[in-house]
Order: sequence, then C-alpha cells, then structure tokens
Amino acid sequence: MCAAALLAAVVAVPARADAGAADLLAAGPRGAGWALKDTGPAAAQGVRFRGLAAVGRDTAWLAGSKGTVLRTRDGGRSWQDVSPPGAVAEQLELRDIEAFDARRAVALSIGEGGASRILRTEDGGANWAEAFRNPDPRAFYDCLAFFDSRHGLAVSDPVDGKFRVLATDDGGRDWRVLPDAGMPQALSGEAGFAASGQCLAASGPRDVWLATGGGASARVLHSADRGLTWRVADSTLPGGDPARGVFALAFRDRTTGLAVGGDHRTGQASPLAAARSADGGRSWTRAATPPAAYRSGAAWYPYGRTAALAVGPTGTDVTLDAGRSWRALDGGSFDTVACAADGACWAAGEKGRAARLEPHR
Repeated sequence: MCAAALLAAVVAVPARADAGAADLLAAGPRGAGWALKDTGPAAAQGVRFRGLAAVGRDTAWLAGSKGTVLRTRDGGRSWQDVSPPGAVAEQLELRDIEAFDARRAVALSIGEGGASRILRTEDGGANWAEAFRNPDPRAFYDCLAFFDSRHGLAVSDPVDGKFRVLATDDGGRDWRVLPDAGMPQALSGEAGFAASGQCLAASGPRDVWLATGGGASARVLHSADRGLTWRVADSTLPGGDPARGVFALAFRDRTTGLAVGGDHRTGQASPLAAARSADGGRSWTRAATPPAAYRSGAAWYPYGRTAALAVGPTGTDVTLDAGRSWRALDGGSFDTVACAADGACWAAGEKGRAARLEPHR
C-alpha cells in the first residue's frame, strides 16, 4: 500500500477535499491505524513520552519522563536507549525533542528555574551536551521549534508579564534571550502548555506561532521575524480556566494552520476545541465538527493539502478538509503526533506508548 493511502478511514470524502486528500481513501474499508511499537523497559517503567521527532519511516526520536530518550532506526522494531547519563538527568522531564536526522537532536526539559534545560547531541545520543540551563527561577520553558537545522526558538511562560523567548543560530549549541519589546502583554494567568512539544510551531524560514491557555481567552501569537515582534489573535478555543486553552499548533505553510486543545482534566467536556486559520494566524475559525474531546497534539499529513491528525488521551481524529471537520480514526491514548516528509506519521504518549500509522492488516 502506498503511503498516500494510510489515512484511509470509514468516512465519506468531504466535498471540499482536494485530489490529494481523496487519494488518502484509496485503501477503502481496510483503512489505517496506529501500529504500536514495543519500547521495552520504557513501557514497563511507565515512561510518558510527550516529546516526538519524526525523521522518517525508519527513524524517530522519543523524549519523556525520567530523563528518557529513545531512538529507532528500523521503523520501531527496536529502540535504542540514548538517554542523557547520570542520576540528575534521570530526574528531568523531557517534554520536547527536535531532530534533524538520526544523529542530531535537541531536547527540552521543563520546570522552574534550573529544571528547564536544553540538551543537544550530535552522535545519536551517545553523548549529550547541556546547551542551556535556565538561571531565572521565574522562567519555565515549555517547548522548542526550529526553522531549519540552525535557527530555532524556545519559549517560557511569562516573566514580568511577557512570554520569554530564547533563540539559537547554531543548531542549538548556544542560546540567548530575545528582547521582549515586541512581545504583547500576557493575560492574567496566561501560559503555554508543555503537553506535546507543540505549543510553538514554525513554518518556513521566519514564521513561528505560540499557543496559550490559562487566561481569560485562549490565544495564538504570531511572529514573522523569528520571534522579535509578535501580534496576537483569539483562537476561538475555550479559555477562562487554568486547564483550558490551545495545546498544539500545526502549520502546513505560512498561512494555513490548525489549533487544537480544550480542557485537559479527565472527564471534562471540551466542546469547540479545534480551529483553523487561512491567513497566517491573524484570525481563527472554529471547526464545524471538532474532535469529540480534548486533543493535545496535531500534525499535517505530508501528502495532499487538506489532511491532518489530532491526538489525545481518548483517541485520534482525522480531518480531510483542512480542519473544517474532524472524525474519529483510532481510540488509543497518545499525547503527541508528528509526520515526516516521506509520509510516515508517528505518535507517542503514556505508559511508554509509541506507534506508527500503518494500514490495517
């Protein structure tokens, strides 16, 4: 089965789906779903993977609790434990990882003060260097995003009323705090969510978007100059509570984006928890048929221009019309999802869960 058929599901082709999205239904009723990949001791130890980097069909990286980093180079048949060494590293909560290939990756540990760190490897995890350790007890870094293999950003919850942004120009070796003159004032209680490594999303050489929650409204901030200046828009997702907001962003290009989230508390309803933008995040429109529950991760499918995935603790949803409507694809629990340029999609989450999207057998 070709990769372009993997998102086949038992749904009708939406009227506005383009030809590429229609190709996704070529598998007919066989459809596709998540094929779990055994992560060995990580599953037995209950590691939760919220950081995921999909390099391709064969190669993916996972980052999670207990300072755990795993890498596969054979499509998930086996996983190599490439975690940073030492008792201190074992205490790290790794919530994001960005990988450029099978050897180079940058991982983010969250927490107040020095618990927020950025680590980097150039040899497939055999060695890790600490590229940044947060010196400010008021800062709490949530996620990373890279424009290319050299330029990237990391974002912290507000300090002195504004989100704090770090920047690197050398692939994550060195980081500097950007001036906040171009950052809008944060709302009372507003913050980012370190739920899936997707509260920060980049597309192209300069555009980046930041998802927020916890304030009176759930907002999306956009920068067109690598984080120097920002403008803000209401996402239309639920706000007004510390547990509600935008948890993940995905941009197919510099104009077309998706936002998903809701209320992360178990058993809480999350109506209207998805939105789409066609103007680079200047404005957002609610999905006519959103996912049925809170979703923490989202990713565009590489083939076609209208298909994407959203994942959360209660399942996976698919859109074939660029976020206008969502329908259930799979019922398994995942926190984060990512698709590679070759068409391979990966997901990861609680209890060491990792999976690749594959046709039903």
